[in-house]
Amino acid sequence: MTSVFRLVLGGMLIVLATTSMAAGTEHATGVTDANAFLAKATSGGNAEVELGRLAQQRGSSADVKAFGERMVNDHTKANRELDALAAKKGVAVPKNLDRDHVALRDRLSKLSGGDFDRAYMKEMTADHEQDVAEFRRASESSKDPDVRAFAAHTLPTLISHLDEAKRIESTLNGHAEVPPAAPTALRVEILPDR
Repeated sequence: MTSVFRLVLGGMLIVLATTSMAAGTEHATGVTDANAFLAKATSGGNAEVELGRLAQQRGSSADVKAFGERMVNDHTKANRELDALAAKKGVAVPKNLDRDHVALRDRLSKLSGGDFDRAYMKEMTADHEQDVAEFRRASESSKDPDVRAFAAHTLPTLISHLDEAKRIESTLNGHAEVPPAAPTALRVEILPDR
């Protein structure tokens, strides 16, 4: 073989190997991102359920208790879907709270009444802002179509949670906007002359 031919052949092999490695890395990164999303979403969902139960026990506001109940119901349903998706993908997801969520639960469990309500709703607002951003990102750009579909399906519920959390937090902090009163019908009766 001539040296020019070897040089060209070597260059082609390098290009082929680099392309192959890049494709493998992109696939691995997509899988890793999907796996990380599933693990983080499961961890967050587990926390929402446990903190929701705590809100039902320790909350003093009817809105906070109802929000806690909604968190238990909605996130239990989402967690079942996540567990099924993770099992389908062969991804191990956490079953227990992570260290940060344990610390949050422990901190909130020491509060009661209005103090609990305000702290819990502040956490729920911040958490759901982050959740909405992460689920929106996954619904738009996850390389895994099943993860993308799950995130897109769950996102409207999370947005609803965020809106409700903001409303309740605002009410608890005395900044509630009173919605305008709905117009009422004016009833006019014409009475006969006497």
